Amino acid sequence: MGKIIAVANQKGGVGKTTTAVNLAASLAATKRKVLLIDLDPQGNATMASGVDKYQVHATCYELLIEEQSVEEVVVKETSGLYHLLAANTDVTAAEIKLMEVFAREQRLKNSLAPVKDYYDYIIIDCPPSLNMLTVNAMTAADSVLVPMQCEYYALEGLTALMDTITKLTSVVNEGLHIEGILRTMYDPRNRLANDVSEQLKRHFGDKVYRSVIPRNVRLAEAPSFGAPAMYYDKSSTGAKAYLALAGEVIRRNDSSKKAVTQKPADVNITE
Repeated sequence: MGKIIAVANQKGGVGKTTTAVNLAASLAATKRKVLLIDLDPQGNATMASGVDKYQVHATCYELLIEEQSVEEVVVKETSGLYHLLAANTDVTAAEIKLMEVFAREQRLKNSLAPVKDYYDYIIIDCPPSLNMLTVNAMTAADSVLVPMQCEYYALEGLTALMDTITKLTSVVNEGLHIEGILRTMYDPRNRLANDVSEQLKRHFGDKVYRSVIPRNVRLAEAPSFGAPAMYYDKSSTGAKAYLALAGEVIRRNDSSKKAVTQKPADVNITE
């Protein structure tokens, strides 16, 4: 079965979209079948995938209000070599409409059910807030990957996120758990960053990834060229860090076996 990972943090500016895009691209580079879902109405993950959010034929809006299926909405050609469910400002309207429907928190989970076995990994880029879109992501996900900067306010945000996950576990998704905590924009010369890093390792142990994402100008530049870092500058420290993270994610999930090559009979997705 495919693994669904929500990349989430209620605090903005922590490298959430950068992580979702570059992790998806790095996993795809290992010959895994990957679907990236952009649930943020800003559509940054869509643009960073080389897809024009203003010209895309359909978005998560059509998916969430059940006008179209994943097979009808998915974008198969991206700069990261993964499949994409795009987003733009229309997704904000989907959040409003979801408030009026029954079992609204289950919409994404139900939509993904027919294709979950087709993909090895489904990565969800969540909005930087707790809203109905994020709740849909958490309900559909098997686990949550938390990117965070090693600074004081980030620790407070992590505490709030953990409380949110605990509440959602008891209400909508009892199997939801922390996939891992990723240290982003890390500068080893910064004493506070080192102190916070040590606190994370003491409190969360092996949930903290060994891979660390450094501050890297290539990671910041890549989205403006519509490509993940590994296709913008594969020799950059940022690109190498996300490849290392992908390897760690794969090892943690016992996914080093042969990738699935046959799609289920009821799924109409072609390469």
